[in-house]
Amino acid sequence: MSQTTIQSGLSGPQYDAWLGYHAALPGANDTARKAAPLWSKRVEVQEQHEVMDTALTELSQGLGKLYGVQPEMIKSQTQGSQQNERGPAIRLGTWAGSDFAANVLTDAERAAVHGEGFIIREDESQRELVIGSETPQGILYAVFHLLRELTLKQEGAEAGAAAVAVATESQPERIVINEQPVNSLRMINQWDNVDGSIERGYAGRSIFYENGEFTQDIGRIRDYARLLASTGINAVAINNVNVHRKESLFLTERYLGDVAKVAAAFRAYGIRLFLSANYASPIEVGGLQTADPLDEQVREWWSIQTAKVYAAIPDFGGYLIKADSENRPGPFTYNRDHADGANMLAEALRPFGGLVIWRCFVYNCKQDWRDRSTDRARAAYDHFKPLDGRFADNVILQIKNGPMDFQVREAVSPLFGAMEDTNQIIEFQITQEYTGQQRHLAFLVPQWKEVLDFDTYAKGKGSEIKRIADGSLYQRPYSGFAAVSNIGADACWTGHPLAQANLYGYGRLGWNPDLSAEQIADEWVRLTFGHDEQVVERITGMLLSSLDIYENYTAPLGVGWMVNPDHHYGPNVDGYEYSKWGTYHFADRYGIGVDRTVKSGTGYTSQYHPENAARYESLETCPDELILFFHHVPYTHVLHSGKTVIQHIYDTHFEGVEQAEALAETWRELEGKVDPVIYSKVAELQAEQAEHAKEWRDMINTYFYRKSGIQDEHARKIY
Repeated sequence: MSQTTIQSGLSGPQYDAWLGYHAALPGANDTARKAAPLWSKRVEVQEQHEVMDTALTELSQGLGKLYGVQPEMIKSQTQGSQQNERGPAIRLGTWAGSDFAANVLTDAERAAVHGEGFIIREDESQRELVIGSETPQGILYAVFHLLRELTLKQEGAEAGAAAVAVATESQPERIVINEQPVNSLRMINQWDNVDGSIERGYAGRSIFYENGEFTQDIGRIRDYARLLASTGINAVAINNVNVHRKESLFLTERYLGDVAKVAAAFRAYGIRLFLSANYASPIEVGGLQTADPLDEQVREWWSIQTAKVYAAIPDFGGYLIKADSENRPGPFTYNRDHADGANMLAEALRPFGGLVIWRCFVYNCKQDWRDRSTDRARAAYDHFKPLDGRFADNVILQIKNGPMDFQVREAVSPLFGAMEDTNQIIEFQITQEYTGQQRHLAFLVPQWKEVLDFDTYAKGKGSEIKRIADGSLYQRPYSGFAAVSNIGADACWTGHPLAQANLYGYGRLGWNPDLSAEQIADEWVRLTFGHDEQVVERITGMLLSSLDIYENYTAPLGVGWMVNPDHHYGPNVDGYEYSKWGTYHFADRYGIGVDRTVKSGTGYTSQYHPENAARYESLETCPDELILFFHHVPYTHVLHSGKTVIQHIYDTHFEGVEQAEALAETWRELEGKVDPVIYSKVAELQAEQAEHAKEWRDMINTYFYRKSGIQDEHARKIY
């Protein structure tokens, strides 16, 4: 158990998540010790750095759990003093701070990775393992990567991003690993409030705040930093983008000391801290009469206040801003645009190397439901496309993966591929707001993969969104991923123990978007539950099928929502249909769907590049799964599958219930094979999901049967 786990007062398989290192489970120790690599008993380092110290601690703890013996830790401050003959050991260091790497790695090898990238090499003649990187953060990521691969290698497991052959006394094989993160910014957005609540949080109270103050349990925050860093996360915003007045004070002396303590916990794991800032802070906090971005007093206030933040937190990352959206203040109040607002903050941050991350979730949330010409899906593109090239170099636009709001199925945002001269990162939602709220199982990595692999054709074929997000398509200086966190103070972090897979998968995809959903699922299951093949097969299968199952018994064919207003849990077909939010399905007695075509609808399809615009515009080529997102069609419209729309709705909702029941049955097969606390929790949740799927089925099928008057071909019970 780590020191930080002792501080937080929590431990066990749920809390350890994927960092349990399962070779140390009862019955595994003897085998693990026999397979211990020769170099695992000694660790040598030549340089001092806080993140390097964290790496050494993680390496010592991990090897101790895997092989039953704590390695001897040797720290030397002297470079160039190594003897020609060295004993077996792990030797780690940066290019500038250590000569260990120089003795094993060539100049060409070192040049192949940079920044947070790393190299792990085994020198067979010396029986040593060398870990090298340009930065201490790279060393930490290398340590987590090595421990992950060694854990996956136990008992013959073949999962993992890089094959690792461990050198033992009986089987000398060589480890060769090169890793470079694809995305420069890999960020988590906490939607936590200082009162301890979490907006769209489904795993208990905040780990950061309680009773209107910062928590004193820094150990729990540090343990969270461990989980994030182990998957490659390097940035975190610690408060809700909907910034209330009290959180606006985080930029002031009232809270900066507390913010600095949290920043220190993340800094030890190579993670930079950001704050969500209130655009109206000059008024709310500074006592000014305006927040006009072109007002000199406003600009001066932000510059002075930002300097105070950096005095307290020298490596502060910058500001995350939600402006002019869902009643949040912004530059529109002053007849300014988003470039004016973002650039004002960029000016204040530039002397310190800080970033402005500006959310593009901007739309009219006070629409007239009777006006079919208004289309929320158009909003982000309409607002931001005309501003391409006007944002400062240290401004990054944060764009949701879809144009609506993290639905189980929606089109990808056309803003990707529309802004060649602007830094962009893609925003996902790990917390399951519209996908079961961590009471239902929904593994989101397949959805994210589908979005990342989507070809925008922005620069011809091969212009995938992952290449826009990572900056390579347009050669932008800043790029990457952001996502809304799904953790809280629950003992297992995520409410549903299997929802940990979404947090793990997000981090792994941010590091390498080319990893497959199957590989990520297999990794997480083995790291979390061990290598029993029945356990691996069953849980991996549950994960990989779960999102399709959830979609089957909820909103069909890309139409979205159909949930209860405000809390968004459970079926309510017309919940938002006659509201101001613009999330409509337009179902009547004749048909269903939103006409977003140029020919007869809102013209949204024109926001895509021609290849995709033409595909979505035509009923003949529009994919079935998005037909109701782009078209209003009769219930009798025949899909490419050969079914009518209404029969598809009936069939999928009956099938979804059967599949949800099968998930519960599959989990019951694992009783006695997984931790009993985890088993009971998941069994309870899967039983709830199976029952709740019936409610979805009956509400959806009944609604559309009564609307359309068309019978189910199979004469099943519809109320």
